[in-house]
Amino acid sequence: MPVTPEFVPALPPAALAGHVRRYLGYREYGAEPMRRRQAPVGSCALIIGFGPRLHLRGPGGAVTSGAFLAGMHDAAVLTEFTGEQHGLQVDLTPLGVYRLLHRPMSGLTNLIPRLDELDDPALAALPARLADLPDWPSRFALVSDVLATRILDDRERAPDPEVAFAWARLARSGGTTGVAELAAETGWSRRYLLTRFRDQVGLAPKTAARVLRFQRASGLVMGGTGSLAEVAATCGYSDQPHLVREFRALAGVTPTAFRAEWHDTAPPPSETDPGSRSPSTTSSRRRS
Repeated sequence: MPVTPEFVPALPPAALAGHVRRYLGYREYGAEPMRRRQAPVGSCALIIGFGPRLHLRGPGGAVTSGAFLAGMHDAAVLTEFTGEQHGLQVDLTPLGVYRLLHRPMSGLTNLIPRLDELDDPALAALPARLADLPDWPSRFALVSDVLATRILDDRERAPDPEVAFAWARLARSGGTTGVAELAAETGWSRRYLLTRFRDQVGLAPKTAARVLRFQRASGLVMGGTGSLAEVAATCGYSDQPHLVREFRALAGVTPTAFRAEWHDTAPPPSETDPGSRSPSTTSSRRRS
């Protein structure tokens, strides 16, 4: 029997706010194959599915999985599913994932490992544990406990303050801060900043800036805020053709096609992040 779509957003506890952006419980049903496009964004999506697996195809290859963690990407991921999709999405900052997994983020770039491939039994056990709980609040609480234990209790795995500063600076500026400026503000050389930033964020500063700028532009395009020329000017592109080229490079389609796909297949985006979506349940959903 078809399932009425359900999307339940929630914010993490204050202690996790700098590492976890939001939770989203979801349940939907596709009698026919549902295909969606996930463009790169400035966050990583932890998908904890309770049912059938998703088929995903991106720059790192093809993956079939129901529970996975998508690293930072600089190209689109295409997803497909048939039947019910039921689970919980956690949008984490890249530095939050760095602390969570205790490994270099560069090893996850453009990849979508299954939870049972991450060498963390507690993460691998989450789908079964969450599926057994009766409601979304109890699921959000359990995920918060598991994440807090790994992210907050290990002070030795904190990112470099300079990297945290550079990431926050890029995010606040929508990707318009230059690498030379970041290096000067951190006191590091450009080469050293690139190495440490890529290790802890997963993308080089210039690529991360490109993704963040695209994320802002895609949010405006999806919201129908202004013409493409106005979006290009607002987000720091040289002109409208530059914006269109970036959409083709990062999303694989033009801005117009991207917006049409979004409105045809995506659930409502997060209220706190209109550009957010994930590889699991949106045409794009932020993948966030």
